[in-house]
Amino acid sequence: MSKLSPTPHLKRLLAEGFLEAARVLETGEGGERIRVGLTTPGSEHGIAEVVRGGELAQKENPRLEVVLIGPPVVSDLSQVHTDSGEADAHRKMEELLDVGEIAAAVTMHYNFPVGVATVGKVITPAQGREMYLATTTGTAATDRVQAMIYNALYGIAVAQSTGVPEPTLGILNVDGSRQVERALGQLRERGFKINLAESLRADGGCIMRGNDLLAATPDVMVCDTLTGNLLMKVFSAYTTGGNYEASGYGYGPGVGPGYNRIINIVSRASGAPVIAASIAYAGAAARGKLPRVAATLWEAAERAGLNSLAVPAKTTPQAVAIPPRKPVDQEISGIDVLELENAAKTLWQEDIYAETGMGCSGPVILVAAEDLERSQEILHKAGYL
Repeated sequence: MSKLSPTPHLKRLLAEGFLEAARVLETGEGGERIRVGLTTPGSEHGIAEVVRGGELAQKENPRLEVVLIGPPVVSDLSQVHTDSGEADAHRKMEELLDVGEIAAAVTMHYNFPVGVATVGKVITPAQGREMYLATTTGTAATDRVQAMIYNALYGIAVAQSTGVPEPTLGILNVDGSRQVERALGQLRERGFKINLAESLRADGGCIMRGNDLLAATPDVMVCDTLTGNLLMKVFSAYTTGGNYEASGYGYGPGVGPGYNRIINIVSRASGAPVIAASIAYAGAAARGKLPRVAATLWEAAERAGLNSLAVPAKTTPQAVAIPPRKPVDQEISGIDVLELENAAKTLWQEDIYAETGMGCSGPVILVAAEDLERSQEILHKAGYL
């Protein structure tokens, strides 16, 4: 009886099966390996540093397979060769993502469409806690407040898909934060689940201070993208002098309505440790099916009235006579700094003398004690509180 020789394809399958069995026995981890692409051109530290990040990632994460995308290099990692430029590497990266050859990718200097922004992850110095920054690159919307509302949803989606099922959320105390707080409060009232964090400072609330940044009070810190980008750089490089990002997980995956690629961003200044962590972050997002989680969350927010949350532009009161001056010693906080002057004019229209100020926790309206209750009612009705 003649013997049948296994085909090359069958040999490869058998070899892969034995390797997978050996890996499971060695690591105790089963399941399909996630292939993550890594483009190599563009780093300020050279291609070798990027490759080192890829090698670290695969060594530390047996469930990942790192695929280098760029010019040929000496490495045991899988490689897809392109010309030396970033543009060619990006085109090949997108192609591999779209045909499913890789599940996620890590790259630098990549342009997302408007509506897509990235959620970074840092390690804070106070207690070594991880915290998501929503967002750090890209633009969720052209309006600042609307963008921060969307950033909150993006941050929750990324946290949920990467291992934090019920993340707490805080809003950094920047311009527009109070309007974002009101909008998210409306979503909660309409049934959309948001777990708001409490500041560690004595006055509490979900508006986060600098102390909360250092301590990672919330799981997800919401801010505008430019502030988030700056914070990423500080958290990543504060121990190195600034030219080498050594800490954290990079600027994170791009998220947005209908966006189905998982592309994580690192900086040109990111070193191998950050690149390795970003690859693991991208792999976790792929394993947690980030696009699906984000789509489900977005649909739930829309059902709760997301599209009606845009804060209407308030008409600036014209030619308002200032009431007679009187001593003011009562503070009304919770008004966004961008709306402070108009809020005061709204009180003037009601013949209430008011002044604007800046307390240690943010902007305030100052009124007399006898005008406090009525002033709060007027400002609340006008949408400032």
